[in-house]
Amino acid sequence: MKVIDLFAGIGGLSAGFQNAGFEIVAAIDNWQAAMEIYQMNFNHDAFLMDLSQILDYQKFKDYQPDIIIGGPPCQDFSSAGKRDENLGRADLTIAFANIIAQVKPTWFVMENVERITKSITLQKALKIFKEAEYGLSYQILDASHCGVPQLRKRFFLVGLLSAPDGFLDYYLNQYLTEKPMTIFDYLGHELGIEYYYRHPWSYKRRAIFSIYEPSPTIRGVNRPIPKGYKKHPGDAATITENVRPLTTIERSYLQTFPKGFKLKGTKSDLEQMIGNAVPIKLAEYVANKIKAFYHDKNLASGRVGMSAQ
Repeated sequence: MKVIDLFAGIGGLSAGFQNAGFEIVAAIDNWQAAMEIYQMNFNHDAFLMDLSQILDYQKFKDYQPDIIIGGPPCQDFSSAGKRDENLGRADLTIAFANIIAQVKPTWFVMENVERITKSITLQKALKIFKEAEYGLSYQILDASHCGVPQLRKRFFLVGLLSAPDGFLDYYLNQYLTEKPMTIFDYLGHELGIEYYYRHPWSYKRRAIFSIYEPSPTIRGVNRPIPKGYKKHPGDAATITENVRPLTTIERSYLQTFPKGFKLKGTKSDLEQMIGNAVPIKLAEYVANKIKAFYHDKNLASGRVGMSAQ
């Protein structure tokens, strides 16, 4: 299947779908620093575009995509943001829905934070998708049960033209691991530490974590241990010289970016881009569920489809 990735960032969704055997034909984002990293790591078309200002959809149609994927910016819904849908970025979810309705790929995948389910914006987007005759399946997936060493809950909405609603529900829940993946499960002792500091939302929350548990959600903020930090009752250890924040590159590993993935830019930009990314293994999990459904559907109709994994 040919894929266009909208709001691509540095390519978490793209890499996951590419790993699952999909052909990414184009990626689009409006952040130049992110696109520069994307272009360093992928060989297909990748370009800057403000997706809130689209009037002509022909450029998307020219790629003849079978599927359009994307994670519209989530800060207006996120628990880390102001939870205000009137700040403007929520409109990009509607822009994504309008692109889908105009281009009419056979499939689409939209990723966002869990809290989008409580938003008016999602209801507006769902109405656009239904009017465009898409069947819809959605699921909140915890990345730690999908091959990612991180407690990260994300909303995935998958659309398929002329399909019944809920068509992919069984597949999305199939093969979730019973046990959440820990950092040690994924990296062993590669970090060279057993405990690390992750800056909390407030000091009412724990900040010291162990590699023998899943990482908390990787955010766009990565700060040093403040002087005089007082141990929280939930901390996995006491502050010592062996406890430190994770580095930028280590945080990319917890987002399941591979060790050969090229990064460049300012530390603040990189931390934000890594925090914004869809974990590659989570994207790959969803892509493989689409492949399995596609394979089974074609098998049932007597056609040869892509092999399922």
